[in-house]
Amino acid sequence: MTTTAAQTRAALIESQPLEAVGQRSGLFRGTLGSFADIWAHRELLGLLVRRELKARYKDSSLGVVWSLFRPLAQLLIYFFAIGQILGAARGTPDFAIFVFIGLTMWGLFAEIVQSSTTSILANAGLVKKVYLPREIFPLSSIGGALFNFLVQLVVLTLAIIFLSSSPFDWSAQVLLAPLAVVTLVVFSTAIGLFLSAVNVYLRDVQHIVEIALVILFWASPVVYSYTYLHKLLHGNWLEQLYLANPVTTAILGMQRALWAAGDTSTGPMAQVWPPGLGLRLVITLAISLVLLWLAQRAFARLQGNFAQEL
Repeated sequence: MTTTAAQTRAALIESQPLEAVGQRSGLFRGTLGSFADIWAHRELLGLLVRRELKARYKDSSLGVVWSLFRPLAQLLIYFFAIGQILGAARGTPDFAIFVFIGLTMWGLFAEIVQSSTTSILANAGLVKKVYLPREIFPLSSIGGALFNFLVQLVVLTLAIIFLSSSPFDWSAQVLLAPLAVVTLVVFSTAIGLFLSAVNVYLRDVQHIVEIALVILFWASPVVYSYTYLHKLLHGNWLEQLYLANPVTTAILGMQRALWAAGDTSTGPMAQVWPPGLGLRLVITLAISLVLLWLAQRAFARLQGNFAQEL
């Protein structure tokens, strides 16, 4: 009876057609196959995002309110240390709103890169037990970062409405805000996706990322205005190199869109903006999309040995 049942089961398995499992090779064909695979597992991606958010605020009385405390604490520190003690606020109108815009954008970038880098290691159990598109782990980290960003964006919007010294101008500059956010998300996703794969093989990457983010923070106009840098460098090649940083371009785009006081064109507090900022954002977005494509193909090449390395 047992032998007959086993033979019957083997015959049924043998009669089933073979199905390809995993991602296809090739630059373009493989990319389309990967996107289709991720889309087929979109419900699992949503579950991973919800799991991450629940784990983050588990047994917490204040819940999502905690996502505001860190940027608000940073805002107070930089406002008093950089703005009041070092005097940056005297040359920057609505300095608190200016800093909070920068911290909100920077927090989105840093959280995506950091959480994505360690996402494969954090889900090693699933990676070793079952097949699924491994890209969903970095993408689930991005979902959590975007949730925190939206919470902070609500507070930022309220601060602009009630605390800004200049009336908000619903001009075409406002369109720079969504363009800046999309550009930053695409670029940080590309970086995080690539680093998440490399970190499986070289665990020092996650520590290098922490140091790099500290350096990059001060290489971006978060707590100081671009105007100071322009007056110091006068548009030379160092300034152009500074503007080549996609994070810098995205933060400047967000500041130009939402920082109404930054439109001051006369007096000692007049602000300077890079020429063609909208075009810079479009070019940066195009480059970021190419980087995202290359990062995904590199991820697809490296993921084959994830289970063995973990």
